Amino acid sequence: MPATSTETDRRPGAPEGAPRIRLRGVHKAFGPKVVLDGIDLEVGVGESLVILGGSGSGKSVLFKHIVGLMQPDEGSVEIGGVDLASLDRRELIAIRTRFGMSFQEGALFDSMTVAENIAFPLRRSRRRDRAGIQQRVDECLRMVGLEGTGAKMPSELSGGMRRRVGFARAIALEPEILLFDEPTTGLDPVMTAIVDEVILGLLKDRETTAVTITHDLKSAFRVADRVAMLYGGRIIAAGEPDAFRRIDDPRVQQFLEGRATGPLSEGVR
Repeated sequence: MPATSTETDRRPGAPEGAPRIRLRGVHKAFGPKVVLDGIDLEVGVGESLVILGGSGSGKSVLFKHIVGLMQPDEGSVEIGGVDLASLDRRELIAIRTRFGMSFQEGALFDSMTVAENIAFPLRRSRRRDRAGIQQRVDECLRMVGLEGTGAKMPSELSGGMRRRVGFARAIALEPEILLFDEPTTGLDPVMTAIVDEVILGLLKDRETTAVTITHDLKSAFRVADRVAMLYGGRIIAAGEPDAFRRIDDPRVQQFLEGRATGPLSEGVR
């Protein structure tokens, strides 16, 4: 069994209140392939939820439902108590401004400088003038520890720096909800720790809700208030990090221990 974490390994418990994200009985299939099979999930205001699961378990499809890029075949997805299915196109676009999304490798525009990448959503929103955009870009770069890099091109940055620029762009519009897709994949242990610290720093205000998909267990338990595991289209286990590690489910324990044999690998060649 993995060692238990200490209280200093993660953020303290998130504030109580109505959930910011709520999925009820969400089903999604593509032809005969069932990807989500009755997902029930709530994420509170100020909570950092990490979702674990093997490749092809439906984590990315779940993300797309949360931001309204996909509609469930059955069930509902609510953001701040609003059912996304009840919104028209304009209202759905408006609610997406409450999200900040950071993808693998940062997903930066190669032809834009670091500053231009971060400024991109600000310019589209038209909420700030030119000076205001530059001020916000500088603020975001400070928040991720990359002051003075605005004039650089993405090709000049390391993998960890590109991730952090992706985070800076994700927070540019001061979103209520941050979504992180495999934020530490491919990074060395030191850079992973740095990226985790940046994520924790972004969540310090206790009002920002975060949902992170990752295979990196050390990173997961470092940034999570709560951990959930997706398998077979369902959330099969969830709990605070210490409690999650003790869940007596052979699928959870095989995943945590990284064993080749067990129920997760049955039928895998």
